[in-house]
Amino acid sequence: MDTRFFTTWIEGIAKAVAENREHLTALDAAIGDADHGANLDRGFTAVREALAAAPPDSPGKALTLTGTTLIRKVGGASGPLYGTAFRQMGSVLGSAPDVTPSDLATALEAAVAGVRKLGGATEGDKTLLDALAPAAGALRRAVQNGTKTEDALDAALTAAREGARATIPLQARKGRASYLGERSIGHEDPGAASTVLILAALRDAAGG
Repeated sequence: MDTRFFTTWIEGIAKAVAENREHLTALDAAIGDADHGANLDRGFTAVREALAAAPPDSPGKALTLTGTTLIRKVGGASGPLYGTAFRQMGSVLGSAPDVTPSDLATALEAAVAGVRKLGGATEGDKTLLDALAPAAGALRRAVQNGTKTEDALDAALTAAREGARATIPLQARKGRASYLGERSIGHEDPGAASTVLILAALRDAAGG
């Protein structure tokens, strides 16, 4: 997986976020500020512009630029959290011109660790970690089993989707949704939903 693979992934994220902007906003309206879709759309639009203005020469630089741009352009919690996730991935990958599936699994694990540290959340708190952490675990297991890249990413996506659905009966313990107490039960976490879009774009980049 080279730089073009990662820029294709990021382009796919931007497209998916734009297409699902209203859906993400509706999810956030139930338990948050009703701005998750708009914020991410603005952020990834800025990312596309940044990548076009200064094309990166390595996967790590592409991800670092993505994270830095999200932190700068996206308000609320999603900017710092997703920005940290991408920056952590970029840091782990460094300046290597190509990335192996094992490298990608390590980078995704670093993203999980970064989000946990920044947000102070863990799985079960009804956050994006409920989708991201299972995906990272599934990817690592698939890689260790010698699964081909596209199938490994498909396993990661399946785990993310299951994790996002599992947030519906949870009571939020972090973020603005936690202020609602039991009223947060019965709603899918918007961050988990957007994480699924991000991982779907990753799987699609491999398929393409």
